[in-house]
Amino acid sequence: MTVTNERRVLVHSNKESLGASVAARFITKIIDVLEEQNYASIVVSGGSVSTLVLAAINASPARDSVDWSRVSFWWADERWVEAGHADRNDHQAGLDLLDHIGVDPENVHRFGAVGEFDDVEAAASAYRAELQEHAQGDDASPRFDITLLGVGPDGHIASLFPDKPQIRDASSTVLTIDDSPKPPPVRLTLSLPAINNSQRVWMILAGAEKASSLGLALAGAGADQVPVAGVKGRKRTVFFVDGDAAAEVPENLIASTY
Repeated sequence: MTVTNERRVLVHSNKESLGASVAARFITKIIDVLEEQNYASIVVSGGSVSTLVLAAINASPARDSVDWSRVSFWWADERWVEAGHADRNDHQAGLDLLDHIGVDPENVHRFGAVGEFDDVEAAASAYRAELQEHAQGDDASPRFDITLLGVGPDGHIASLFPDKPQIRDASSTVLTIDDSPKPPPVRLTLSLPAINNSQRVWMILAGAEKASSLGLALAGAGADQVPVAGVKGRKRTVFFVDGDAAAEVPENLIASTY
């Protein structure tokens, strides 16, 4: 069977059905992955829609059918604040899902926090080393099984923003940001090559304010202008969207099934 890495757009009637659908597909796919290999590696990010998906996974009756002890979690980006701070993506992910499942603490790979390292560059270096330690072959990072990404109204993913040099930086797996357009200004983020070293990238978009960026990305805009346009999973890249976010998607790009 030939595996393609084409992009697909799956449209849902509203935000709630979007979250439930992604959660159901996520659980099914993780079970499939764990039947084929000893572990699964997942990347999660922040944002309201990502939170919606993690909470929906936690609420699913099928949640405990996953052997979470064989699943590792990584982060696409993180805010450079103290551990436990409400702004941290790992804090919210804990509330939404990770605190409720039997995941091994050693398999939860958090970015460093203020007070744990001398500065953000030291935290970035430590995360690069951790990624390298779990990489396959000559890769600099793991081949993540599923990466879940939210997308901002400006088309940013993780903490890779339009017209910022980090979106073009392929020199490292982990980059630092000191002037994020969204507070807090200092952040850590996976680079685009590290994100694209994922077997499957699932991007979740809800709301009319996301329609323009999605339309531009699918129309061939460059990653400098619309960072989400640069995302391409090794096997599959899927946009899970609600009807409002799909307003500018050409009909021929909308898939009827996964």
